[in-house]
Amino acid sequence: MAAEICGASLFLSVKTQLQQRHHHQRAFFHAHRSSTRRATSRFHSSRGCLSSGFLNASTFSRGVVCQVASSDFESAAKAGEHRLSKVPVRNIRNFSIIAHIDHGKSTLADKLLQVTGTVHQREMKDQFLDNMDLERERGITIKLQAARMRYVFENEPYCLNLIDTPGHVDFSYEVSRSLAACEGALLVVDASQGVEAQTLANVYLALENNLEIIPVLNKIDLPGAEPDRVIKEIEEIVGLDCSNAILCSAKEGIGIIDILNAIVARIPPPEDTSKRPLRALIFDSYYDPYRGVIVYFRVVDGSIKKGDRVYFMASGKDYFADEIGVLSPNQLQVEELYAGEVGYLSASIRTVADARVGDTITHYGRKADNSLPGYEEATPMVFCGLFPVDADQFPDLRDALEKLQLNDAALKFEPETSSAMGFGFRCGFLGLLHMEIVQERLEREYNLSLITTAPSVVYRVNCVNGDTVECSNPSLLPEPGKRKSIEEPFVKIEMLTPKEYIGSLMELAQERRGQFKEMKFIAENRASIVYELPLAEMVGDFFDQLKSRSKGYASMEYNFVGYIESNLIKLDIRINGDCVEPLATIVHNDKAYSVGRALTLKLKELIPRQMFKVPIQACIGSKVIASEAISAIRKDVLAKCYVCPRPHPTPPIIFWWGYFKKKEIAQETG
Repeated sequence: MAAEICGASLFLSVKTQLQQRHHHQRAFFHAHRSSTRRATSRFHSSRGCLSSGFLNASTFSRGVVCQVASSDFESAAKAGEHRLSKVPVRNIRNFSIIAHIDHGKSTLADKLLQVTGTVHQREMKDQFLDNMDLERERGITIKLQAARMRYVFENEPYCLNLIDTPGHVDFSYEVSRSLAACEGALLVVDASQGVEAQTLANVYLALENNLEIIPVLNKIDLPGAEPDRVIKEIEEIVGLDCSNAILCSAKEGIGIIDILNAIVARIPPPEDTSKRPLRALIFDSYYDPYRGVIVYFRVVDGSIKKGDRVYFMASGKDYFADEIGVLSPNQLQVEELYAGEVGYLSASIRTVADARVGDTITHYGRKADNSLPGYEEATPMVFCGLFPVDADQFPDLRDALEKLQLNDAALKFEPETSSAMGFGFRCGFLGLLHMEIVQERLEREYNLSLITTAPSVVYRVNCVNGDTVECSNPSLLPEPGKRKSIEEPFVKIEMLTPKEYIGSLMELAQERRGQFKEMKFIAENRASIVYELPLAEMVGDFFDQLKSRSKGYASMEYNFVGYIESNLIKLDIRINGDCVEPLATIVHNDKAYSVGRALTLKLKELIPRQMFKVPIQACIGSKVIASEAISAIRKDVLAKCYVCPRPHPTPPIIFWWGYFKKKEIAQETG
């Protein structure tokens, strides 16, 4: 409930808050207030700033902050104590929070939980929904998390189901699954950084799902915040109407009540289909060692009660619902869930393949006519081999991957055998960060010691006989006489950068065999550069180089465009004359020498010296293009017996003695 606050009380609230901040921020505020006639006139208006329902961009300009009365927070917190109470379907709101990484999305989710009384103050901690150690250590969201909140708006209770999503491009599959279970989304944009690459990608995902998008400008309390500029960017780049954009500071609690009011007023309720046969969409799941598979689902049609016999339409398995409940954010049991609600299901499911993400749950006795569309299958972009250090851990690694795939639907794997490392798995990931996170989760959560091979991509080989072979491992590449051409995956990459770093980023893309497509200025000081470049060139250190060359200001977004034929060759590594298959790579012909040279130099540093000389060679077929040698430890004392020693210079005294001797002999003989 938004309180009516007059202009005078608003002025005192703003002044008190700013006095507690740094001196330069207070000075900046007063300077900007005196220079902005529109903001000053609105600020001293006798009309209440919250009479329109929420704090928005059309009401407040940059630097003007509205502090909601503490009574609103208290009433919202009291409503949260009854969050398990049922409400009509028309009072349910399912929404998600989408944003670029580090734009304050998790902080906003924490504040929503706190203000609505879902989490008590004594239990509150930063990144409350990020329950993995990896998420807290890195400061990023890896897994989507759901939470049920209760909020009273105009004396009527509402049920708000929040799904928090990751912000990194490697976890976009988590975002797409979350949006499919919602009717609306909060688009959070940093008021100082503006529109970033992942901001655009998330907006497009939300528009594909026909969601109501509410723009939210976060971190307006920062000295460098520029809401006017960011609002203009959103309208010009994204195309959203920002006349009702909400200005907030999640850290300070500014504008939180306005966001809750906007969620209730602007996001549509789900369709009331409680009378139809049950259809529930599984959007996430995980494996509990004591209770089996725990399924997170959104009820689309019908209702489900505790003890019902449910049927999974894709796997064809049926179980009894031993426990159902809601996530608030911890699991709380309830007796029934109906259309529009989000909850969890425990049915003693021991086989992880029986309840996959995207499956449809229905009643066993009253089955639905057809299943829900589910989700589009994730396409892996980066591949690597995972091998256990101890060969006895191979069965444990297989079980761990199956359980982790239940929680991470974008992970793909298949068995692989290596002559050097034994039995393992060839795994597919959405990106390098995704690969790194999966490896760390396997080692931490399942107590495994793993060896990871270098990341690679899938190549498409066109053979002479007309067959097409997909090759993710260089050892599987057909012989040169059998292959006609090799195609490699290309991605379209969009880099958003300040104009000062355009040249260095274009140079980076050109070095990686990029093909320039377009460049446009999305704002006065920001540009968008679009390239198409091979995925193999991007899976290395491209992102690190992008951040280094732009001093951290640039961001990127990419998507797969297709396969393009390239001049690719197989680069073999020979150690002491023997070809080492795991070290073989597929590279472009123009970069073969530099890659081969780097590999031989690195191997020379890593391989210990032996009692004999060890040559290291990089070869294309039988042609050696780069070579290094590890010298022997022992001294070869017999070398002079077989190799002609280098002649020593003649000492001067012997030279002159020989000269005069020859002259004397010549005179005697005439």
